[in-house]
Amino acid sequence: MMRFHGYFRSSSSYRCRIAFNLKGLTPEFVPVHLVKDGGQQKSAAYRALNPQGLVPTLEVDGLVLTQSPAILEWLDETHPEPRLLPQDAAERAAVRAFCAVIACEIHPLQNLRTLQYLEAAYGQGPDGKEAWCQRWIGDGLASCEALLAKRAPTRFAFGDAPGMAEIYLIPQLFSAKRFKVDTSAMPRLTEIAAACDTHPAFAAAHPSQQPDAE
Repeated sequence: MMRFHGYFRSSSSYRCRIAFNLKGLTPEFVPVHLVKDGGQQKSAAYRALNPQGLVPTLEVDGLVLTQSPAILEWLDETHPEPRLLPQDAAERAAVRAFCAVIACEIHPLQNLRTLQYLEAAYGQGPDGKEAWCQRWIGDGLASCEALLAKRAPTRFAFGDAPGMAEIYLIPQLFSAKRFKVDTSAMPRLTEIAAACDTHPAFAAAHPSQQPDAE
């Protein structure tokens, strides 16, 4: 049994959906709406499952996994084909560094609870929150572009097949579009996104294709 709790527009849920598709896995989906009912992730029932009150959560035969980086690494270790991380240790470190720019430097500053706090504590409306996201998403993606500019170009970020880098990148580019971030000076990221657009695992994981999409 594999049950996945997520939200269609959550970047971290989006990452996991791509990984499931690449691995050929079809977990049962349980929607957790982050806005309705004051945020369903805050309910006592959901917090009993995930004490942080965040998405995603993956249940597998009694095991409960939280935090998308942990879920993704567990998936790659327990379902090793196709590989999401390179075999070479140096290349794995390079991919992990790329992913950490997104997961550690960008995502915490643009997630829902941060934006809600900017509104509640500092009176920021839609324009202020959008400007905040443009600053931090733009800076982070520019760093991702610079990391890849040092490498010989390949179809995807770190080779000729998609992997962990694309799993992190594509949801972040979706958020960049939502917040009107200018990515015109990021040709490598644009090329990689175009390659992913033609891949069925990414198309099926898109937020617009999810059963809980609004």
